[in-house]
Amino acid sequence: MTIRNYSTKAAAVAGAVGLLAMTGQVSAQSSDALIDKLVSKGILTVKEGNELREESDKNFTSAFAVKTGMPDWISGYKFSGDFRGRFEMFSGDNNAAIDRDRYRYRLRAGVVITMKDDLEVGFRLASGDPSPGSGYGGNPNSASSTFQDNFTRKFVYIDAAYGKWTPLHNADWTLATTIGKMDNPFRVSNMVFDYDLDPEGAALQAAYQINNVHSLSFNSAAFVLDEEKGSTRDPAMFGAQLIWDAKWTPKVETSLGVSAFNIVNSGMLTTANVPYVNQGNTRNSFGVLVNNYNPVVLGGSVIYKLDSFPFYPGIFPIKIGGEYMDNPAAGSNNTGYRGGITFGKSGTKKTWDISYRYQELQANAWYDQMEDDDNCAFYQTAPSGGAVGYLGGTNIKGHLIIANYSFTDSMSFTFTCYLNELIGNSSNGTSEPQSKTIHMMADVNWKF
Repeated sequence: MTIRNYSTKAAAVAGAVGLLAMTGQVSAQSSDALIDKLVSKGILTVKEGNELREESDKNFTSAFAVKTGMPDWISGYKFSGDFRGRFEMFSGDNNAAIDRDRYRYRLRAGVVITMKDDLEVGFRLASGDPSPGSGYGGNPNSASSTFQDNFTRKFVYIDAAYGKWTPLHNADWTLATTIGKMDNPFRVSNMVFDYDLDPEGAALQAAYQINNVHSLSFNSAAFVLDEEKGSTRDPAMFGAQLIWDAKWTPKVETSLGVSAFNIVNSGMLTTANVPYVNQGNTRNSFGVLVNNYNPVVLGGSVIYKLDSFPFYPGIFPIKIGGEYMDNPAAGSNNTGYRGGITFGKSGTKKTWDISYRYQELQANAWYDQMEDDDNCAFYQTAPSGGAVGYLGGTNIKGHLIIANYSFTDSMSFTFTCYLNELIGNSSNGTSEPQSKTIHMMADVNWKF
């Protein structure tokens, strides 16, 4: 092909893409489809198609910038989100327990804007029900909204809003700092932090690739828990974590981490000052925490990959992992542990996984508002400042089974079942019967 002919084709394709972009009718996928069609018809060679794809991307970016008025320091936008429909059931063998069903949904949508000079800004909106008590925002441990109240319009909250700077990123080192309301920077289980919890404050993260086998990650953060207008003793949380990851062979991977957390001015975290979603910590009659919380958490996992497994496409991973927590600031009921195994890994079409774990989290091992609120047990009597019913938090032990199946890359089904009971008496000294609780959820998930 002559240079003139190629230039003519390039101009035609790039011009078509640019024109469609200006009218808002094209995306990167549709321009790729157009070029692929020209290649399949023999109008373009594969090499010419790849070159035109690069050229069309440049034209699309330029056209998009002109159309939207995007400043030249912005290099891209990434939109994403998910929707989940849920059936949920609570049941217990305590005579005072009421079997309950409810239907819920969760919607999240957000955008990440990347900029020159290694800068990034992101925000995400999410559904959710209000937290217990007046004057609070959405439940910090859940973005689910319950079907109720005669089709009332539901709430939308700011789920994340942050700025990030990554001044160092090369083959060996990565260094990033984030400020705002962010995804949790710590790699721990929901025995430590509910997976829906998006903390507020500042974080510093670093990673070092030692060699092809070993890498180290360091995560640290300072989070604000509340702002007290009548006091200078605002409660806050500090944390640091070191993780060693290793890929010993193509089949074997390990991870080992140690974390330390500390809550300052915990006495201000009364049941009247902050949302009281979970319970379990020992509190006095005024709802004030009796103990301080500065736990150390040890965690690790081993992954072994099978070449194949029945009814599973591709490499089949088996993961065994566990965690141990100790809070030296409390004199008793101050430890927690969990262990489990996962077969497979869902996320792409026709993949699946099945998991089991056992967990015991004593009453004062950690601040009860941080943990998985779905991991609940039944309270027949209310602790100080607390409530009667099915509640998550600390002072709970039991089993968990999860099964996931991905129908497509974007749609999946999840079955979750907790079988729990309280470990000991409630914090107001009233004896709690050792009754079993079942919390079951069936979810259909779409991601986009």
